[in-house]
Amino acid sequence: MPPTTMSTLKPNGSLLGKCLITLLLFPIQFWLLAPHPGCAAELHDPADRGEPGDAMIQEYLRQEAEKIESDFLVGIKSAEGWNQGRPRFRQEYFDMLGLWPLPEKTPLQATVTRTLDRGDYVVDMLHYQSRPGLYVTGNLYRPLKTASDQRLPAILYVCCHSPRPRNGNKTAYQSQGIWFARHGYVCLVLDSLEMGELTCTHHGTYRDGRWWWLSRGYTPAGVECWNGIRGIDYLAGLPYVDPERIGVTGISGGGAATFWIAAGDERVRAAAPVSGLSDLITQVPHRVVNGHCDCMFLYNTYQWAWARVAGMVAPRPLLFVNSDADTIFPMDGNERVINRLERIYSLMGAGDLVDSVVSIGEHAYRQDIRQAAFRFMNTHLKNDPRPVLDSEVDLVTGASDSNHPIPPEQLRVFPQDSDLPKDALNGRIDYEFVAMARPELPQAGQFEAWKNERLLRLRQLSFHHFPTRIPVAAVAETNGSGAVRLTTEAPISVRLKAVRIPAGGVHRIWLYVTSSDLNEAPPSWLKDCSAEQEALYVIEPRGVGGSRWTTKNPPNYVERSHYLLGRTVDSGRVWDIAAAARCLRALAGEKTEVYLAGEGPAAVLATYAALLEPDIGGLVLCRPPASHMDNSAPPLLGVLRALDIPQAIGMLAPLPLTLLQAPAECRQTAAEAYHLASASDRLKVGN
Repeated sequence: MPPTTMSTLKPNGSLLGKCLITLLLFPIQFWLLAPHPGCAAELHDPADRGEPGDAMIQEYLRQEAEKIESDFLVGIKSAEGWNQGRPRFRQEYFDMLGLWPLPEKTPLQATVTRTLDRGDYVVDMLHYQSRPGLYVTGNLYRPLKTASDQRLPAILYVCCHSPRPRNGNKTAYQSQGIWFARHGYVCLVLDSLEMGELTCTHHGTYRDGRWWWLSRGYTPAGVECWNGIRGIDYLAGLPYVDPERIGVTGISGGGAATFWIAAGDERVRAAAPVSGLSDLITQVPHRVVNGHCDCMFLYNTYQWAWARVAGMVAPRPLLFVNSDADTIFPMDGNERVINRLERIYSLMGAGDLVDSVVSIGEHAYRQDIRQAAFRFMNTHLKNDPRPVLDSEVDLVTGASDSNHPIPPEQLRVFPQDSDLPKDALNGRIDYEFVAMARPELPQAGQFEAWKNERLLRLRQLSFHHFPTRIPVAAVAETNGSGAVRLTTEAPISVRLKAVRIPAGGVHRIWLYVTSSDLNEAPPSWLKDCSAEQEALYVIEPRGVGGSRWTTKNPPNYVERSHYLLGRTVDSGRVWDIAAAARCLRALAGEKTEVYLAGEGPAAVLATYAALLEPDIGGLVLCRPPASHMDNSAPPLLGVLRALDIPQAIGMLAPLPLTLLQAPAECRQTAAEAYHLASASDRLKVGN
């Protein structure tokens, strides 16, 4: 095959239509022939195969998941190495939860609304504010009588997805609080955010279309972590609690929250998560992400092997509890996680402080699970390793609220709807929890430094997985229709089509980013901006047109898998655009300019591609969204913690830029930025 040149990319060119037509007609199906050994476990649900890009994107996700999981210890070979890395790990961890820098620990405003006397124990109905307006409701179980100088061990019990509508899901786990109180503990059982007395969804990306959560850097896992840390603040401040003997436990969503809290707060002296964490192989290629809501995940910006979250608990005592027939925490993943935990604890000289329990059965509590968790807490918080013999009686004897020892209504913190606080932010905490950056434009003479600082922040938050420069795309196949398939990030390939190539030399190439299909006619505004003697190409980024994949809401498998790998679908599209632009320039010659053009969301993708790729010579952007908070805007991890779309467009200065039908804030910010960059003559604004 002769080398690819600009002439081979012409419509009806001789090379087009002669090479690899068969592969183009049957794209990317060869991945189906031999399953990869890493995917041998049973899938959570059948792999999608209804669209031409399904096999391609699933292979990409598998490869990236395996790549991340292969670097679990990041080269660390000793306890000293792990401890040296811990400060960085801690910052990255909180950053991925939307908690860095850590929020101020404001006054809890803790209030006990009522107390029940149950004979040998009492229950306080209480609430506190983990942040002003973010109410956390819970029940505090404690022994009826405590000596004035006695300090008891305490348990923070975090709840999972057991809906008890107005009563809060804490009432479903009252048997845990009762057992601990009867055995000499203080136990705080907390409502979760989604299923408490004051609620906000855990399903923003799973089903509710709140993709701006990604751009905002908001995950409900961050709220559950912070609520739990502040719950420990409350427990540690009680005069009858020993702050040196606090444990955390919970099942499922509560198991995940146990990891979030114990990894983030070293005051946790013992943690017993039940069915709360697996690894990226389980979640992504085995598709178990489809069985979980968003509170189970952080946004993996720094591309952690998932067991590193659990490793943050080391060397404190950790009991990893699972069930052998649990379909959302399958055993192959559990075995990989505990093996890695044992390696970390061994490095720390604490191999005896990590253990695992496997119960026979499905996703649920059973006698052996309770006995193991209770005995574990007794061992490490009371120095009492004796077997627990009385946990086989589940005090909640059925699904109906009538079968609870305490009528759930009696455990309400706010008995009547009229008692609910008027200043609660719970229902909109996703809009409040992670602050958006408000980057002011710089003073005169400081534009370049300001731009470089913003770019550095973008690379840290939104494009952390990008190399210093995106590689040139490779021409993979061509056909007689003028379409070319480019490999941009193996195994990702996208289609590129030549719409116009003038005779003679080409001094400028236009690359139009489509949101639909190669066969869509270029918009009239692009014809007005480009000249007949300039080449024009159309690109379909990944997931568009010929590489589209199956999209189902819920569970949004492809989109959610991406953020577990530290990226989004749209950051991948930015990659495709930059790689294709470099390819076109390489084929045409370094003296040829490449201009980008896009409309709506594609205008935003083109903007970021130009910011990250120095070969871009100019842009035309039509109708870009006003903010990444808009539903139409491309989600990019944490981008709103760095800047918003108007600032990104302003950072294009001094590149030639035409803005068409742009929102007022985009026009105004661009004008100010181009003025500061002494490039006002390179900005055109039109309708």
